Amino acid sequence: MPEAFRKDGVSVLMPAYRAEATIVRAVRSVLGQTFTDWELVIVADDGIDYEAALGRAGIADPRIRHFSTGGTGAGSSAARNRGLDHARFALCATLDADDALLPQKLELALPHLLSHGIVSSALRVETADGRVLRTVGEGPDRVLGPGGYKFVNLSMDSMLVFDRRRADPRYDPGFPCLTDIEFLLKLWAGSETVFHLGTPLHVYTKQPRSVSNGPGAGAAMIATKQRLMKLLENGAYPFADPAGRDGLLDFYACSLAAERSYEARLAVTPGLLFEDHLEPFLAADGG
Repeated sequence: MPEAFRKDGVSVLMPAYRAEATIVRAVRSVLGQTFTDWELVIVADDGIDYEAALGRAGIADPRIRHFSTGGTGAGSSAARNRGLDHARFALCATLDADDALLPQKLELALPHLLSHGIVSSALRVETADGRVLRTVGEGPDRVLGPGGYKFVNLSMDSMLVFDRRRADPRYDPGFPCLTDIEFLLKLWAGSETVFHLGTPLHVYTKQPRSVSNGPGAGAAMIATKQRLMKLLENGAYPFADPAGRDGLLDFYACSLAAERSYEARLAVTPGLLFEDHLEPFLAADGG
């Protein structure tokens, strides 16, 4: 880790693409954190001046820093990597510009990073108008290995706080989707376990159209999960705990089975969340 990195705070990484309607709420959720020694690294991926956009909403704070990918639509992976290039702290958190942190997210996560290197939290899934659809990962606080982690955190793997000194946490722009789990696979090279906070501390906004639920999403998800399984089987990702690979392969076998029947279920039950469709497959596997 470069000596220039500071160790006394958290860098919150926020990619922003066509986010003018949502970024104010996301930024205010960082401003509202009970832990205050943070910087917010916003990386525009659309040429928009988000500093001016926040200023029009009365938001100006020296802890907010603005950068750009230099293009339009380079992708969230490229934007997050640019954020990592500019982040000043060893400890980092991720937040999309249409999501939100609940006030104690950083405060509750930080005490566990020294021991585990990665902290996850339960999340609340909401519609764009604030209607709660479900929670993911809610329950007791616990320590999870890689396989157990996925059986608790069914989705949205970038919503973490992590110690970047343990492993290179860069995203792979070559993945068409599921870049978050590929990112997490790299983090596990330096951490045997994740400390999971079972209280929902992160709000995930389910947009009507996104990479995960737009046209052709099902085929893309199946192809990418098959690719991840092959990479895991071939040892492409080193694990601090090698046994973690087997639990992940077990999870993705269940997830692929669920993907193959999801579109048919959606036709019968419009609006069915993939997490709700997936859970019976995991239960049948004993997860």
